[in-house]
Amino acid sequence: MLLNWMDRAPRRVLLLISVGCLALLGFGLYLQHVVGLEPCPMCIVQRYALLLVAIIAGLTALSGKKGMQIFGIVLLLLVAGFGAFVAARQSWLQWYPPEVATCGRDLYGMIETFPLKRAIPMIFKGGGDCTAIDWTFLGGSIANWSFVCFVAIVVVGLTLLVRRAGTRSRY
Repeated sequence: MLLNWMDRAPRRVLLLISVGCLALLGFGLYLQHVVGLEPCPMCIVQRYALLLVAIIAGLTALSGKKGMQIFGIVLLLLVAGFGAFVAARQSWLQWYPPEVATCGRDLYGMIETFPLKRAIPMIFKGGGDCTAIDWTFLGGSIANWSFVCFVAIVVVGLTLLVRRAGTRSRY
């Protein structure tokens, strides 16, 4: 039943992926600005990957051409695979922390130490500790859940790709 829906409405599936990524980004911003969790550099990279997946999925959903959809899905798979890799690496670091963690400086230390034109790029690198587990849900850290989400996107993307490449009609 789910596969039939994916066959009939691949653009809706892509739109759902895009909206889901934007919701995850919104939750990350909530955790940062309301709960007070400081994102680490790897978290920032995962946010960029989520944003790119959302943009790619959204733009691909707008296309009615099968060839453009296949190209967009392949691009989506590459970015989501990269995001899964970064999330898996961060999960590994959380499970087996190194002796010395060097993920970056804190925000105020950067502003006080460096001129503004050097501090601003550093701000986007994040300032939290990549090995720290500050929040959990059902026993999984943010990095663990990020990995699960990226893998789910890859699975849905691969299913769409196989199903789209195997059909002759245009949706």
